[in-house]
Amino acid sequence: MPQFNDTSSVLSLLKTRKSASAKAMTAPGPTTGQLAQILEIAVRVPDHGKLAPWRFIVWEGEARAAFGETMKARWQSLHPEHGEATLGFVHGLFLRAPMVLAVVSTAAEHPKIPVWEQQLSAGAVCMNILYAATALGIGCQWNTDWVVYDAGIAAAMGLKPAEKVAGIIYLGTPTAPYEERPRPDPAALLTRWSAT
Repeated sequence: MPQFNDTSSVLSLLKTRKSASAKAMTAPGPTTGQLAQILEIAVRVPDHGKLAPWRFIVWEGEARAAFGETMKARWQSLHPEHGEATLGFVHGLFLRAPMVLAVVSTAAEHPKIPVWEQQLSAGAVCMNILYAATALGIGCQWNTDWVVYDAGIAAAMGLKPAEKVAGIIYLGTPTAPYEERPRPDPAALLTRWSAT
């Protein structure tokens, strides 16, 4: 059985980092101080032009259930044929973990910095959140799900028209053992460019 999330060194953590399952999280979630640490580390990413083209939204406590009602109503309007079981599942999406954090990409047209680079920076923020939370002993999972792509949910989150959610990150205490998944062989993905 491999050891996951080994924090004995930076390289050990990078080699063994494994997401927890949002379906198997419980309290406690990050403290206020831990969240501040996580976000401090989150923003230490490549950011061409120093634009900080991202921001954060957090749901904790009763806000998770309240937003669940919003998601449930939206799903019901999109899929009126779905029954109570599906609606209950949708309502409970943000109740799976004690804290849910959205990373919002605020990428916009810029005379020098391509939008794509700004979006990549938001992805790097998501990854730094996972590393920071894991280093603090907090279970975490980066998710998207339909809520990231729905205009009605984006409006309910308070997103501006050009903003997009780069990731929904669940943070809490894991209740299930970590399981490895197949990983690609890096050597099989590598090519060496040659002029000949």
